[in-house]
Amino acid sequence: MIEIGGLGSKMCRAAKFLRFLQGCNSMDRLRKIHAQVLLHGYQDHPDVSDKLLSFCATSAAGNLSFARLLFSRLPHPATNHWNALIRGAARGGVPLHAISDYNVMMRRASSRPDAFTFAFLLKACALAKAKSKCRESHASIVRSGFSSHVIVGTNLVRAYADNGFISEARMVFDEMPEKDLVSWNSMISCYCHAGVHDDALKVYDEMRLAGVGLDEFTAVGLLSSCAHLGALNFGVWIHKFAEENGFLRRSLFVGNALIDMYAKCGSLDKAHRVFDGMRRRDNFTWNSMITGLGIHGHADEAISLFERMLMAGVQPNSISFLGLLMGCSHHGLVEDGLKYFQLMSSAYNIKPDLKHYGCMVDMFGRAGKLDKALEFINDLSCKDDPVLWRTLLNASRIHGNLEMGEIAIQNLVKLSAHNAGDCALLSDIYEHAGDGEGVSRMRKMVKDQGIKTTPGWSWIEIHGKVRKFVVGDTSHAESKEIYKKLKEMISKADSLGYAKETSKISEKDHSTVKWLEKYVDDGADYHSEMLAIALGLATTPEGTSLRIVKNLREYGLKNSGFTGLCEML
Repeated sequence: MIEIGGLGSKMCRAAKFLRFLQGCNSMDRLRKIHAQVLLHGYQDHPDVSDKLLSFCATSAAGNLSFARLLFSRLPHPATNHWNALIRGAARGGVPLHAISDYNVMMRRASSRPDAFTFAFLLKACALAKAKSKCRESHASIVRSGFSSHVIVGTNLVRAYADNGFISEARMVFDEMPEKDLVSWNSMISCYCHAGVHDDALKVYDEMRLAGVGLDEFTAVGLLSSCAHLGALNFGVWIHKFAEENGFLRRSLFVGNALIDMYAKCGSLDKAHRVFDGMRRRDNFTWNSMITGLGIHGHADEAISLFERMLMAGVQPNSISFLGLLMGCSHHGLVEDGLKYFQLMSSAYNIKPDLKHYGCMVDMFGRAGKLDKALEFINDLSCKDDPVLWRTLLNASRIHGNLEMGEIAIQNLVKLSAHNAGDCALLSDIYEHAGDGEGVSRMRKMVKDQGIKTTPGWSWIEIHGKVRKFVVGDTSHAESKEIYKKLKEMISKADSLGYAKETSKISEKDHSTVKWLEKYVDDGADYHSEMLAIALGLATTPEGTSLRIVKNLREYGLKNSGFTGLCEML
């Protein structure tokens, strides 16, 4: 038995407790160690109390309630004790408690926050979507002299971004005197999650110029942006870099991101090659491949891959079935779609959500079963969602069903969810039905209600760089070449019998509804995608594939001039 009377004995006993705590892996064991700590009077020893509290608050095997009990018995909690409690609450799913703990810490004023305090607090602000506390914390960080700390700065960037303050996040990032790889990855991730993918790729350009390399996390973020922008060439470069540096061997996430990127860019063969070469696969791996096949109308292959997934013992989830339903919808496999829709709840206890319902309405609509689509919507508890009625409206336009189109628009108006695109869709149905009065009513609705379109833009990847265009864009250095090429394109299209007006602006791109141009723009500017195509033709060799990505989905409408031009090229 060790005596505890002398200083040396006390140090030896404390070290022994610390060794026990270091190997602790359960609350049962911790309670036994804690009993010995109390028995020998070491509960106030700084290192021992810190280790006890840290295990309970932050360990996966810990217990936050027991941590609070331990904390309440500390006569003078130190900063590291507060940090453990704040960190534990943030990680334990109660971020508001973490913020409350920080507030109590500041009111007591017996302990001052350090860099870790602010890092854990900012994590809580991000999780709790505490916008005002995020700004308040920023001010406290500046006053406390931690604004130049790389960990604090990185977490502040994330907290602002997670609260929707992207410009503030960028400002903090730009003002950081020191940035490490985690800081750069965080900024890229912030832009990705906010959907500002072209800016995410620009951050990488800055990162490269700063001489900072990339790791697996950088690759995943950049591949996500490539997928959304159609930046296939840059994605291929990342793939090559990942293979050369062993990313694919070490990280399942990089392989998954590559499959997703290739599938969204339409390179299904390359997506398949990555999929087949992966040593490990998870749900996301299978889902990315199934969804990619489904989006591009390869329903039979998607179904076959789904069956392989089940044989491999991988449990499907809601995304798995979403990919199947998209494939069935695009391929007209109504019976198969119904089977899998019913299977997801009956066999796997997966509750369908709005995306699944939207796929079903789209599937019925594409197959011309509009009455069935309407019946399906009316049977849903979420039938007041505009997405369902807009999907029905699009199907009505495809099949020229005026009655169903009017039902869809009436419900959108009832929900105050109609927009210029919806009016254009119904007007197109009226026009094809020879109903001039209907077209006039839609024109009047747009004018009287001041309905505006969503601003549209297009991206094109040229020589590994993503270029963005808006309507009538003249901001590019090659503007003279672009407009010269555009005139050539229009001249060729005109010679093939396509009217010049079809290349003019209605940023919702409904050339058949020319009245919309009057309320969107003066008709003098060109479509963003036409400008992107012109740049591609002017700056790339003949035979180069051009991939144009738009931020607005047009639900199957095609610009006749645009389509003819593509055929001509």
